Amino acid sequence: MCGISGMIGSPEPSVVRDMTRLQHHRGPDGTGFWNDENISLGHARLAIVDLEGSPQPIKSDHGCILIVNGEIYNYQQLRDGNREYPWNTSGDSESILALHRNATQKITQPTADDHCNWLKQLDGMFALSLWDPVNKQLILARDEMGIKPLLRTTIDGSLLFASEAKAFHAHPQYQPQMDMEALLARLVWEYPLDATSLFHGVHQVRPGTVEVWSVKDGNARLESSSQFSRPVFNPSDSWDVNQSSSLLLDGFIESVGQRLMSDVPVGIVLSGGLDSSLVAAVARDAAKRYGRPTPACWTVAESEDNPDWMAAELVASSLDLKHHQSIMDLDSFSRYLPSLSWHGEDLDVSVLFFQPLFQKMSKVVRVGLCGQGADEIHAGYPRYVDLKHHQQQLESRISELNHPFAATLDSDSLPEDSRWWVEDHRPSTHLSSLQNTLQFEIDHGQLSNFQLRLVDRHSMAHSLEVRVPFLGRAHRQEAMKLPMNQRLPESGLEKKALRSAAALTDLPDSVVYRKKLPAGTATSPTLLSSCLREYESQIQEITSRWTACEKVLRRQPEIALGLGLFESIHLHGHGLNLQNRTVDDLLNEVI
Repeated sequence: MCGISGMIGSPEPSVVRDMTRLQHHRGPDGTGFWNDENISLGHARLAIVDLEGSPQPIKSDHGCILIVNGEIYNYQQLRDGNREYPWNTSGDSESILALHRNATQKITQPTADDHCNWLKQLDGMFALSLWDPVNKQLILARDEMGIKPLLRTTIDGSLLFASEAKAFHAHPQYQPQMDMEALLARLVWEYPLDATSLFHGVHQVRPGTVEVWSVKDGNARLESSSQFSRPVFNPSDSWDVNQSSSLLLDGFIESVGQRLMSDVPVGIVLSGGLDSSLVAAVARDAAKRYGRPTPACWTVAESEDNPDWMAAELVASSLDLKHHQSIMDLDSFSRYLPSLSWHGEDLDVSVLFFQPLFQKMSKVVRVGLCGQGADEIHAGYPRYVDLKHHQQQLESRISELNHPFAATLDSDSLPEDSRWWVEDHRPSTHLSSLQNTLQFEIDHGQLSNFQLRLVDRHSMAHSLEVRVPFLGRAHRQEAMKLPMNQRLPESGLEKKALRSAAALTDLPDSVVYRKKLPAGTATSPTLLSSCLREYESQIQEITSRWTACEKVLRRQPEIALGLGLFESIHLHGHGLNLQNRTVDDLLNEVI
């Protein structure tokens, strides 16, 4: 896990050094740089595998330079299949260079389609940058689920790319501005859509996609782009509860076992919900199967009578797991909100608990396992129960926007450009069935732009790598085949098949059949409500300032609060120096 930075086309090594410095929290264990007349690369390393032997950038025997953020879980198999490659490290990242060499050494000017063939072999979470000085190609690629971030922008003909948008502050010509259309779409759908960020001109590399860039007349140019992998729901016509539950669980054990791969201690984020509890139950068994230490668990909540807190206690005691627990301080929101906004690069303040949770974990472990991704694959959100109501809710938000973009968002005329991947983002198009809804949310941002962004940014704020076993290939291969009525039955609890698999473990029935609660608000409902009351007057003023979306914001006070902080911290630049800056200070400056 790391932070990557780069600049192609009239590169400025000093800028890349500053970009890397702004992402130091992602990789405090060392920095590395490489540059020539076309490109400059920077890497901040969080050492997880091969602690001493895999500094980056890594140079291959065929002259290519690699920086990567993430983990390649099948690297041992890739090394075994490429014994002729002159390995220089014992780590996982070098396997990327071996695959690249084997696939391209006989190809002049390989295209994005050529690169797809070897990228498909990588099983992991990654965002990578590979410079080929012979062909003068820059390859940018991102894992198929979008677990690891990769953002880019262009300034005066140069392409800048990084793990986090804050890195672009290093360029003297970068002037952060709100992408108004991206903001409106995010307020309607509750997550950024497609390649958008909230920053104008800052876009994401699409999950499962490779981009090939070159330099022409000193300017960066996108030569080709291709999607090498896209997870697709393919429900089977039949379901044998006994056989399929066992296969589903076994695939999950394999996914968890892969994610125990580490030369540093591993822990578990335990909320007390079904998903994190299943991770805990399976991690104990997977640790025995793969010869790894059994991870301990971490839980935070606002009080000891919080339902999540009590459920987590039951899980840990039932499984005989070491359990670290922490009660959130009464001033948690006022204390952590500036950091939450700076690191999160988004608007949602209800997930504040991530900050104290990951801060506590990072003092003991370097890697965490969490339950993100289960709700998107197994249909766990309450909105799935009544898609018609959800559609009406989204359409109502669109109608309340006071901006010309509302008409575009409610049509099939979005421009297919670097921001939007399809022309039609109308709720009526994508919410016609449960399968269509799940596919849209995985393809267009609910998973990669919201849930996965949350755990990535807030864990890496404390130099902690978080892994998501529900998105492992071994589990997904079985999960994507589930009939829709085994995800969401006509009666009974959501995630039916997953609960059947969980029932095969040692989890208590009260946890296996526990109803889902919203993670953020369920963890600290009283503290969140108190925070919104404390800043009520500022929230009202912030809401009235954003006339284009005022009506929508009035029903989302936590988002309005986040918007005020985002504007102050990211657009006015206060995030570069948050020391001694209070929430009141930050909000009052924009008001």
